[in-house]
Amino acid sequence: MSIWKIVTPIDESQLCKMYAGDSVLLSGIIYTARDAAHRRLTEALGNNHPLPFSIVGQTVYYMGPSPTKHGEIIGSCGPTTSSRMDIYTPSLLEAGLRAIIGKGERSPAVREALKKHRAVYLVTYGGAGALLKKTICKSETVAYPELGAEAVLRLEVKDFPAIVANDIHGNNLFSDQIGKYCSAQEGS
Repeated sequence: MSIWKIVTPIDESQLCKMYAGDSVLLSGIIYTARDAAHRRLTEALGNNHPLPFSIVGQTVYYMGPSPTKHGEIIGSCGPTTSSRMDIYTPSLLEAGLRAIIGKGERSPAVREALKKHRAVYLVTYGGAGALLKKTICKSETVAYPELGAEAVLRLEVKDFPAIVANDIHGNNLFSDQIGKYCSAQEGS
């Protein structure tokens, strides 16, 4: 397993080298979007309207934010459950999204779309939002401010930690690694 220091936007040549289980430290720009923002983004794509930001080569983080305290860049910002975005994800990948970050497994349709469109799904540490916020250097709202906590944010990050859960080769951390741990228990 490797550790990759990646600067966004992510180039496909970088993704070719990454495999499920590899660790990633992201630096650069990532965007946040959850359910309501995903609905609007996919509606815009479906109606041939421009998106409020270019998603080509970009990374979207499914972030569950806490309120920002005075003088801070952002509040606690842990991942939210990714499967809620499964119905929207394939069309965003087709439009050029390169990486998504959240927690939990993805549907077979999303895993197939990741492989088809040569993108990766990264997981980050649930329950560690207070630590993750320390990797965020800047935060600004770039779309749908009326959605409040679900507005799209543009985050500048430095060494944001994640693990490759689904790579462009079709590997799945959740299913591929479970056998290793189950067979270890059987042998004890």
